Amino acid sequence: MQTDKRTWILACAAALLGAAGRSMAHTGGTHSPKVGAAKKLQTDWGIAGEARLARRHIEVGMSDKMRFTPERIEVRLGETVRFTVRNHGKLMHEFVIGTRAENQKHADLMMKFPDMEHDEPYMAHVAPGKTGQIVWTFNRPGDFEFACLIAGHYQAGMTGTITVRPT
Repeated sequence: MQTDKRTWILACAAALLGAAGRSMAHTGGTHSPKVGAAKKLQTDWGIAGEARLARRHIEVGMSDKMRFTPERIEVRLGETVRFTVRNHGKLMHEFVIGTRAENQKHADLMMKFPDMEHDEPYMAHVAPGKTGQIVWTFNRPGDFEFACLIAGHYQAGMTGTITVRPT
């Protein structure tokens, strides 16, 4: 019960911060590009990378059919990758890297608070016809997920897999 209360409080706080216009929105409008250095927070699926260290570029397409192209990506442990995500649709989409459990939890929150706003280095919010970029260092082996967590998109199957193989 205490955990549910904390989750609800955190979600409300995020919604209030979003209403104050601190971050990028998931719904409509334009999003300003990320400025300055990305937050260097270690996650279970890696850490924000430095663009100058990216030796590989992967382009990912997003469509209103709620699919990514490609749906599967393989990288090497320790590899820094620059992702360019292109929204081919007429709806807002996003590319979020995480574990399946983290993405599911976030997607559930997005269903309750669809206007929730945030900006993390493992997320790219991309308006129709536009592109976004993420530079990410995969310093943890395993299978991870990329997904669109906009309300209803994750539930419609807009996910993909990133496999991080040991070198």
